Amino acid sequence: MYAIKPGPKPKTDEGKDDKRRRVNPPNKDKHPDLKPHKHKPKD
Repeated sequence: MYAIKPGPKPKTDEGKDDKRRRVNPPNKDKHPDLKPHKHKPKD
């Protein structure tokens, strides 16, 4: 079994770590919600 090696972290133009991973409230309109999925029987 091998360990998962994380890749290099993204950097901003200023050289700091880029921590954008979530949708901010001002940009929420650009990201539609996920469609509801249907479960099959016995799933």
